Amino acid sequence: MKLHCLGTAGYHPSATRHTSCYFIPEASLLLDAGSGVFRLEKLIDREEMSILLSHAHLDHVFGLTFFLDFVATTPLRKIHVYGERTKLEAIQTHLFHELMFPVLPPIKWHAIEDLGSEFSLNGATCRWFPLDHPGGSVGYRIDWPGLSLAYITDTTATPQSAYWREIQGVDWLIHECNFSDEWVDLAIKTGHSWTSAVLESVANAGIPRLILAHINPLAGEYDPVGLAQATANIPRNTPSQIVVASDSLVIDLSSL
Repeated sequence: MKLHCLGTAGYHPSATRHTSCYFIPEASLLLDAGSGVFRLEKLIDREEMSILLSHAHLDHVFGLTFFLDFVATTPLRKIHVYGERTKLEAIQTHLFHELMFPVLPPIKWHAIEDLGSEFSLNGATCRWFPLDHPGGSVGYRIDWPGLSLAYITDTTATPQSAYWREIQGVDWLIHECNFSDEWVDLAIKTGHSWTSAVLESVANAGIPRLILAHINPLAGEYDPVGLAQATANIPRNTPSQIVVASDSLVIDLSSL
């Protein structure tokens, strides 16, 4: 099972990164729908797709408007979008307002309710839980037979954050890392994470494989999150595999 990193930036695109979008073709599953959605077309081979939305900020959702193209050029005929009810209503009211986007893609909206509940999703069990972020965000844990993945974005990581209890034992964790350590104050102000806080929290949780995502679009491409320095400061119990996500990177999740 492979993870295609279609968009790995936060806030806005840069010359090398588009905004949050991760696709698992074998599960026909998309994690968020930022501007990286435009790279999706060649990977679609089924009539239905599921999309898990973390929240309704534009850098995570405005790629939903791209799906009209895919319905015309691929086998895709139905898109299932999951998210909190208030976020889905905001997207339908504003992003798909008739004055902004008058022709709707074939989307079926699924409100996730009952905090911490599980639902079946394309052969997997999916669990959702709240994250701390301005306007609210949610994380997801997805369990297939023999493989598990958690998606955590747009939150401030601390070892005390409640969501760590929800993702104990996952094989892979996609976690936002919008800022390097020199931007801690801005990270806290905007509800985002910085590198050493993520590494410390992941080490405490004992999660073996980490994908750092939602990268600051203004950061350079050489070590954009300051991973080398942060890893040196937290050498004990760091994950056995740490990947800084980049656009068009493909990660084999079955490689455990």
